[in-house]
Amino acid sequence: MADVLERIDAKLRDWIERQHVYFVATAPRGDDGFVNCSPKGLDSLRVLDEHTVAYLDLTGSGVETIAHLKENGRIVVMLCAFDGPPRIVRLHGLGGVVHPGDATFADLAARFPTRDGVRSVIRVDVTRISESCGYGVPQMAYVGDREALPKWVEKKGTDGIIDYQRSRNAYSLDGLPGVDWLEASN
Repeated sequence: MADVLERIDAKLRDWIERQHVYFVATAPRGDDGFVNCSPKGLDSLRVLDEHTVAYLDLTGSGVETIAHLKENGRIVVMLCAFDGPPRIVRLHGLGGVVHPGDATFADLAARFPTRDGVRSVIRVDVTRISESCGYGVPQMAYVGDREALPKWVEKKGTDGIIDYQRSRNAYSLDGLPGVDWLEASN
């Protein structure tokens, strides 16, 4: 059984921010929608305070997380120790999408390495923090970040990324609205 923690203290914060990969899961409100679980990396997760985390949402092929958060806000971020002592941490909460036109976007984005292709920042108000053993998680060595996404973004260019978001990130697999702030900004 998992231990429930009161807050993200300094020790947990350091551990969270050292992890090279984490997973984000969301689901639409309806019973017939697709549950989404996405791996994340590229130094894109930050602890903002004892009950808040945020991550850079980089342009990708799907827009499920954005669509689900806009519909119902439910999210869980899961981190696993792939080296060192076994450990799994889950951060359940309510998430929100902070897009580039939002007044708080620049301040949030400044907490991360500068990256092209950022679609939004996902901010999570953490309502439950749990920790479990992770005995079943394999040990793996970190070799390095993949360069495929940064190279793809560079090849597309700024206008190409915006066109991609308009055409490929407008709706989720469930037909929920995704990236809809681009049309409003024109």
